[in-house]
Amino acid sequence: MRKETSTNSINEALINEVCGTAHALSIIGGRWKPTILHILLHGKFRYSKLRAVIPGISERMLVLQLRELEADGIVLRTVHPEVPPRVEYELTPHGLSMREMLQSISAWGQMHKNLSAPETADTRADNSNGKAIFDCSENIIHP
Repeated sequence: MRKETSTNSINEALINEVCGTAHALSIIGGRWKPTILHILLHGKFRYSKLRAVIPGISERMLVLQLRELEADGIVLRTVHPEVPPRVEYELTPHGLSMREMLQSISAWGQMHKNLSAPETADTRADNSNGKAIFDCSENIIHP
């Protein structure tokens, strides 16, 4: 974590203040957040199901990303008082307002990816090592 008074932090705050795109990307950017958000566009998910459909994400990273999205008002976390505890995540109305933007970004990314290295859903499922994976342009893929 860097100091808030560092030149890098000051420049980041300035650009996020004057540029809506930079601010949006600071909230939804990163390796895991776009995938988490795209999955949650489909409704409520239990923590264990989220972890199961996102290949390669560690428990620590999933918790961290969900906490950041919750702090930004994008994701709602609901803990049900049961034994064992059941935790569900869903998009808030503010999070749901990003649906069109996320779908457009996904479509653009798919188009750009296909220009450089086309890959089919069958190939992606073959590379999943038998685990269910999530394809942002489609739905959850089960092997």
